[in-house]
Amino acid sequence: MTDKYTDLTIHSAHELLKAKKISSVELTKHYLDRIKKVEPQVRAIVTVTEDSALQQAKQADEAIANGKATPLTGIPVLIKDVMCTKDIKTTCSSKMLENFVPPYNATAVEKLNNAGAVMVGKANMDEFAMGSSTENSAFFTTHNPWDLSRVPGGSSGGSAAGVAASEAIYALGSDTGGSIRQPAGFCNVTGLKPTYGRVSRYGLVAFASSLDQIGPLTKDALDSALVMNVISGYDSRDSTSAPEAVPDYTKGLTKNLKGMKIGIPKEYFVEGMQAEVETAIKDAIRKLEELGAKVEWGVSLPHTRHALAVYYIIAPSEASANLARYDGSKYGFSYKDTDSMWEGMEKTKQLGFGPEVKRRIMLGTYALSSGYYDAYYLKAQKVRTLIRREFDQAFEKYDALVTPTSPTVPFKIGEKADNPLQMYLSDICTLPINIAGIPAISIPAGFAKDLPIGMQIIGKPFAEKTIFKISYAYQQVTDWHKKTAKL
Repeated sequence: MTDKYTDLTIHSAHELLKAKKISSVELTKHYLDRIKKVEPQVRAIVTVTEDSALQQAKQADEAIANGKATPLTGIPVLIKDVMCTKDIKTTCSSKMLENFVPPYNATAVEKLNNAGAVMVGKANMDEFAMGSSTENSAFFTTHNPWDLSRVPGGSSGGSAAGVAASEAIYALGSDTGGSIRQPAGFCNVTGLKPTYGRVSRYGLVAFASSLDQIGPLTKDALDSALVMNVISGYDSRDSTSAPEAVPDYTKGLTKNLKGMKIGIPKEYFVEGMQAEVETAIKDAIRKLEELGAKVEWGVSLPHTRHALAVYYIIAPSEASANLARYDGSKYGFSYKDTDSMWEGMEKTKQLGFGPEVKRRIMLGTYALSSGYYDAYYLKAQKVRTLIRREFDQAFEKYDALVTPTSPTVPFKIGEKADNPLQMYLSDICTLPINIAGIPAISIPAGFAKDLPIGMQIIGKPFAEKTIFKISYAYQQVTDWHKKTAKL
């Protein structure tokens, strides 16, 4: 089989499968071969699931033969290794869960399985989704397919790099402060962070429960809409799941943006932003105007400047509570070489967690401690409310807001490893969206010296259809998303 199948989208692969021009088994074998070929360079995958993938592919071919195919049937997918997969290791790229095999599937995984998806592997990530570069994995660093000396972003760096390197046609990631959108921008793929509650978090290993959300990383906006049609919806097993009806996200996708009002928040064009990034985003915004959208510059969201501080109080606080369960007495890694239960628990956490996870647990524990709760955590929650209200006010006037995804292009591996604050600033454009619980997508919008640049489109709660419409229209008149990394 030639590489003519390597750059397929979900919708183009579906047409080939439906027309019987290729079988799912053939397609899956091609992507498994592709993984063997490029994985030594990219290092995007923690666990390759070859046997189960071929079994799923055979079942998909039967479904297609019986006329029961969905748009995702038989299509290879990568799942970020933070989502539970029954009888397949779910490590969170941590020594703590290195040998953990869940007895059940996450709801999003279950829905993909029911739609006939073929999982070819579990994607590498920053440990417990804490990081912006996928350098914090306990196992290995993932490399950006566009420049192997650079990071793919994080924490869903394995998912984004895997799609960019054509190791799968699409992937699922999770986004707590930009962890889908920032790597999507860095790897020249399309990455959606849905509205909080739109996709069930059941079976997603928790980092920060009020911020985490599962979403797709795909080749284009239409593919993202197809995945969202499957994974969205209410789930009684998730108390934060929203009982909102799920529309068909593929309806209403047109080249015409006439009648749409788009605001450009000035606070997102931050000091220190790379000039090439600013130029590319402004060019992309002009393209939206050409498509008929009315664009207004200089929208002000003044509390945005507090988003970084708010996030790094709330997220570590929730992580501190969520990760307390890893004490060696239930599941995962357990330090046994001691007679003292307390020493065993201490050593379990000391040896099981990496430095970034420990750093955030300590930050969160401090913010929640007696005497500091009101000064830090409570105040952060109040400012969170102000940030959300500012977005609500902006959406009374605009259908969407447009910003850069990241202020820089992908940085070198190791460049920010010893400077956590600089690393945290990588997510400055994406953090406010999680704090407000609203949807946003990153789409390819240009290059600077052969390195990808992402544009972020932000919508009001449950307005994924609107941001899909803008993304799709832009991608009909540009070809940034069609450019592929030459490995």
